[in-house]
Formats: sequence, C-alpha cells, structure tokens
Amino acid sequence: MQHPTYQRQWPEGFIWGSATAAAQIEGAGREGGKEDSIWDHFARIPGAIANGENLDQAVDHYHRMPQDVRLMKELGLDSYRFSTSWARVRPGDRAVNREGLDFYSRLVDELLEAGILPWLTLYHWDLPQALEEKGGWANRDTAYRFAEYANDVYSALGDRVQHWTTFNEPFCSSLLGYGSGVHAPGRQEPAAAIAAVHHQHLAHGLAVNALRERGAQHLGITLNLSNSIPRDSQDPVDLDAARRFDSLQNRIFLDPILRGAYPEDSLRDLAPFGLPDVILPGDLELISAPLEFLGVNHYHDDLISGHADDAGSDGHSGGAERASASPWIGSEDIAFPSRGLPRTAMGWEVNPDGLRKLLVRLGEEYPSLPPLYITENGAAYEDTVSPDGAVHDVERTRFILDHVASVGEAIDQGADVRGYFVWSLLDNFEWSWGYGKRFGIVRVDYGTLERTVKDSGKAYAGLIAAAQRSTSRLAPSLPA
Repeated sequence: MQHPTYQRQWPEGFIWGSATAAAQIEGAGREGGKEDSIWDHFARIPGAIANGENLDQAVDHYHRMPQDVRLMKELGLDSYRFSTSWARVRPGDRAVNREGLDFYSRLVDELLEAGILPWLTLYHWDLPQALEEKGGWANRDTAYRFAEYANDVYSALGDRVQHWTTFNEPFCSSLLGYGSGVHAPGRQEPAAAIAAVHHQHLAHGLAVNALRERGAQHLGITLNLSNSIPRDSQDPVDLDAARRFDSLQNRIFLDPILRGAYPEDSLRDLAPFGLPDVILPGDLELISAPLEFLGVNHYHDDLISGHADDAGSDGHSGGAERASASPWIGSEDIAFPSRGLPRTAMGWEVNPDGLRKLLVRLGEEYPSLPPLYITENGAAYEDTVSPDGAVHDVERTRFILDHVASVGEAIDQGADVRGYFVWSLLDNFEWSWGYGKRFGIVRVDYGTLERTVKDSGKAYAGLIAAAQRSTSRLAPSLPA
C-alpha cells in the first residue's frame, strides 16, 4: 500500500531537496590548492575516527560532481543544499584560491543547467587548521575571518546563488568540537566551547550584514533542534534537567538570533564558563539581524531526566576509541532514558511526531520566526545489497515518509514550513564514525565509488513527483 503522504497536497512553491557537506563527500583533500581543515587534521589523531579512516577521498564528489548532479536531476530534486569548504576557498585562511572557487562555480552552473536551485551553506565544520592553531572558534578574531571568507564566496557565486546559509549546526561545531571533543578539533575545554558558541553567533551576524549590504536577499542559518521532554513532568529534578538541556540544545542558539538576547537562565547557568564575559557591546544587535529563513535539522527528540539512568544516551558519543567528555556543559548530570522506541543505526530513537511538535512549538514561541525549511532529516541503517544489486532499505524509506507526513501535519497546524531536504544524497564520511554509518538515499560502494539509488531514493523521487502533480492540479489555469 502506498504511503498516504503521496496523496497529500503541499503548499505551492514547496521545495524538495537533498543535502550534503563538502568535507563528507568531496575528497581531493590535497588537490586544487586545498589545505587541511580541522577535520583533516583530526582524522590523523590516533583513535579519533573509527577504523582510522579519513577524508582524503571521501566519495570523490570533487571529480564526480557532474555525475552526481545528473543523479539529482533523475531524482527530481528542486534544490540541492551543499557547503563550500573554507579550507578549499582560503587554504590556511590566506589568499583566495581561485581553483577552489572555480570548482563551486562549476557545481552551481551544473545545478542551474539541470534546473536545480543551489542552496549554499558557508560553514559545515571545516575550519582551516591554520585558524585553529590561532585559537579557532574560541578566538573572537575567527568571526571576522569568517566574514571575509563569506565575502569571497559571494564575490564568486552571488550572481547565481540566491540562498545563503551561514552555519550548519553550530551546536556541533562548538559544544561537540570544543566541549566533548568527539568532533574536530577534539578539544575538551568547557570555557572554549562556550566562547565558540558566541563567536559563531557573531560570525553569523557579521556575514549576514556583509552579504545583505552586497545584495543577498535570502539569508538564514541552520540549527539542529530537539524536543526536551521531562521523564516525569511532576518531578522538579526532571523538569530542571529538561530546562537545562533545552537551554544547551536549543535556546542558546535560537534566542540570540531571533530575540537578540541570550536566555536569562542560560546566562546564569553558563556564567562559570564565561558566557557573559565574551559578549561585547553591539554583538547581539549584529547577531539578531533579520533572516529570510531558518533551517531546521532534526533526527530525533529526547526524553530527559535529572536522575541517573544509563538505559539511553544522548547520541553524541561517536564511533571512535578516543575518550570524549560531556557536551552538556555545567549539566553533565542530565540523563537520557529510553522510551523503548525503535532506533536507527546511530542509536537514535525514531519518533516522527516529535518533528511536528518541534515545528509547531517554534511558531508559538518565537513571534519573529522566519519561514522554516527542514534542511536535514534522515536516518542511518545497516543497508544490505541484494543479489540483484538493489538496496531495499525499508526502514529508511519508512523513516523519511513518516517524517515528511509529520511536516505536513505541522503545516496543517500553522507551521510555516516551505521545504524539506533529506539527509543525505550520498553515503559519505560520517565524522567520527568514518564510513561505518550510511545515511544516503544513494548507496556508494566505497571500493568502486559506484552510485546506486536505494529504494528510499526511489520512494523520495516518487513523493516529489506526486507532490508536483498535486501542485500543478491546484494551479489556476491561465487564459489562452
């Protein structure tokens, strides 16, 4: 039986896309003038990446880009969300590398020729290693270097790219990169992590204002957001734990951008780690510049307790041997009980209705909320290649369709959601898990690099086609 989502009518202009990140797919780690990012460097640390794997080849998108764009066209994508690599555009954060920018220019041209809207992300975690050696995101100066890099990319692509995302998931590149150490650069320094949160916000604001002055009209940021659900809504300990989780996962990112202020409880909780000290006069006015969209990345939501419970996990332990710390700075005691729900290969609980609740909540709590786009949603499962070479990934297919259905329900309840990007187009380098976790709707054979559309990709293509047919039926007929 066909999933009911195929029969749904979507708002006119709703965008269907897929997403990737430069570091995870490009490869060509030492080609075209590129130098080390923090992830290239991190991958050389013993035990940092599962099986000692690295990004040198990834899935070779750098050389196979035209073929990959043809795949996107075959799937019927309206848009492709990709990132530019700071380490390729400004190797060592020195002069602009024309060869690196030319690669992205060719990609944009290929997309436009295929009728696919380019949706560009400026930062998906690949800080030049040279900047990390000067303090990285714990150093306020990095925010100004980011604005320079953003201007360089706009100079090359701004005539053809309309949609500009400053940061992807600053939670990960700050609290996981500088707090828990499970992500590059692998530091476990709570004060540095909190400084990184603010300096990435500042970098976002500087870039938004700089690009808007140059004529950019569609500017936004992508945050990974979750629901914070107290295990016992009558227990003050659980309620406070859920409050603290919500602060660190959601509100210290949402509030400065959408309200122009950090939450009072976040400032209080994080004062011992220096948050009030890194906020300078004028910062929040820059950070809260109006946006045309907010990208929402969502994979799972979280049951929270303030009591010890090791039945579940926060899902951020990674796949490497190297010991990591807690990313929940000042709240290391919070626990993540299991709800007994099905889990993905990442160990994340599957709860599609959580996405509906999150989207509705955002609209209710943030009066200045811009239009929303689901910029990442997807799942890793243990794929099996059948004798005929196909990948019948039933669980991933169900995951995608059920979550898309939840997006539709959120729209019915008033959420202003205007697009959905599945993660990910391709199997790829999954950070500290190396190549051990597959999120793609297109399978990549890591030996031959051959691409094969999985059943989930075919189902997603069918969903896009059905949505487009529905929209065309609803469109008013034009006079002859």
